Amino acid sequence: MHRLQRFALALALLLVAGTATAAKGLVRLASPYPLAKTAERFVAQANERGLTIFNRIDHAAGAADVDMELRPTRVVIFGNPKGGTPLMQCAQTAGIDLPMKALVWEDAEGQVWLGYNDPAYLAERHGMSDCPPLAKVEKILARVAQDTVAPDE
Repeated sequence: MHRLQRFALALALLLVAGTATAAKGLVRLASPYPLAKTAERFVAQANERGLTIFNRIDHAAGAADVDMELRPTRVVIFGNPKGGTPLMQCAQTAGIDLPMKALVWEDAEGQVWLGYNDPAYLAERHGMSDCPPLAKVEKILARVAQDTVAPDE
């Protein structure tokens, strides 16, 4: 996928999914579902596409364990060697960002969000803009994210 195509895909995701300004390199989509359901839907969508769920982290529970408060915040760590290995073959330093992570959180207004590292940003970070497998990873992540937050029909 060429840089212009990646830009168009990212722009479409931003417009269609109702995203808001976010940290650099973070794709952020508003979810119509509660946090737990959003996380469950993400896991289900990832599993449907052959991705492995390596771990789930509940940051709010961790905060509670040390008598601190944090709005609901969960991380899902996921990946697949068929996708990650080719990225590391392009730039071995990409291994610091793999496996991939999805963040599901509830903001101060009660809006639930799904976020993940933009593969185009990771390509820039690791100098692998000419990495052919990147397009497939971008496409899969975008589809998983879109299907996670899509309204039930």
